[in-house]
Amino acid sequence: MPTTDRRPPVPLPPATPASPASAAPHPGLTGGNQVRLLAGGDEQFPAMCAAIAQAREQVWLATYIFHDDAAARAVAEALADAARRGLWVAVVVDGFGSKATLPTLRQWLEPAGVQLVVFRRVDRWWRLLQPGQLRRLHQKLCVVDGQVGYVGGINVIDDRNDLNHGWSELPRLDFAVEVRGPLVAAIEQTARAIWSRAALGVDWRDELKSLARSAEPVARARRMVDRLRILPRGDNNGPGRMRRWLAARRGSRVAIAHAELPPVRAAFLVRDNLRQRRAIEHAYIDAIERATRRIDVICPYFYPGRVFRHALERAAARGVAVRLLLQGKPDYRFAALAAQVLYGELLQAGVRIFEYTPAFLHAKVALVDDDWATVGSSNIDPLSLLLNLEANVIVRDLHFTGELALRFEAAVQASREVTREPLGTGWWGVARRGFVAWSAYWFLRLAGMSGKY
Repeated sequence: MPTTDRRPPVPLPPATPASPASAAPHPGLTGGNQVRLLAGGDEQFPAMCAAIAQAREQVWLATYIFHDDAAARAVAEALADAARRGLWVAVVVDGFGSKATLPTLRQWLEPAGVQLVVFRRVDRWWRLLQPGQLRRLHQKLCVVDGQVGYVGGINVIDDRNDLNHGWSELPRLDFAVEVRGPLVAAIEQTARAIWSRAALGVDWRDELKSLARSAEPVARARRMVDRLRILPRGDNNGPGRMRRWLAARRGSRVAIAHAELPPVRAAFLVRDNLRQRRAIEHAYIDAIERATRRIDVICPYFYPGRVFRHALERAAARGVAVRLLLQGKPDYRFAALAAQVLYGELLQAGVRIFEYTPAFLHAKVALVDDDWATVGSSNIDPLSLLLNLEANVIVRDLHFTGELALRFEAAVQASREVTREPLGTGWWGVARRGFVAWSAYWFLRLAGMSGKY
């Protein structure tokens, strides 16, 4: 957490208002949700701004990039207007992703009363050499009054604006979901926790002094821990080894219980560096291993580890139609190369690969069979699966998966299929594959990760 920001201490957030949504328990799947698929900022920003305009109590927003173009300005104005109406409006941005626009954001938001904080502020270039600085806030979350939440891969930036390549005619391919119902409480808890962690990184000395002077230091300490907790107490969304073992012990009773939940059934998963380190990756692998008919994945940065790759290859071997939609218009050359070094192995296993060429691709979504889908911020690469803070929603619903499948098919029709190894089989192809593997190995070591990926 950043400790060099000398700005005045940030006030503590108010308690979550009591409501059916905020009081609901959060098992792996909850029922009774409404989930709407949104394509790009063109669909998400107007919906989000309309919800903020109707807010009466609180607004929470967390994002990697909060830009300063017209689309971002509209979101900023909605947030500022809500703060001027007397609402609690809290925004947390990543210190690297929003570094260039942070002065503008402060001018837009802080005079109106928006509580803007920065996650892992990068105020010196050499701070990026510190292992902790490689772990970034990559979530894209917004929650309004505990009633409606937004989760996905869409940063607060115009769909046609790319930070490295400038403006383009067509919007990037990206998705988010609008959620209403019991699941919103878990999304809000995560947004609150990330904001609180970033704020505590600014004013942690004042927080500890206040805690020491408190008449009830133990109770206050517990409340502070709850504020910093990514998911609500007792939530076990992360399908780790213990949860999978328990599920196996319970057998079909779990499936029966989930089937009895009212639609729409959905789960909120996060990846953090504490208790939920592999939650999103395990959810993907569990779904892939259960697939019987199809697996469709859209991902811009694709460099999965051995377990993930082998799960895809085993699925293809047992007759499941496995399709990957990756970047055909890369924004980062090395990221495209990292994916391409795996093409030969995947093609040989029967996986079909398509490259999206009309515009930049930023979506992180997948669908398995007819009733499992995920939309979120997590790529399938070491940064997302092992380092960054990420958030995905899993939806178990025929209608939602069907709508996402139509979007996938439309994108595939506009793409080119890869039918042969792009790097070749000679010494140059071997050298390029070795270079990517070597780079990934040392990057993870620099970030403090050990073991096989």
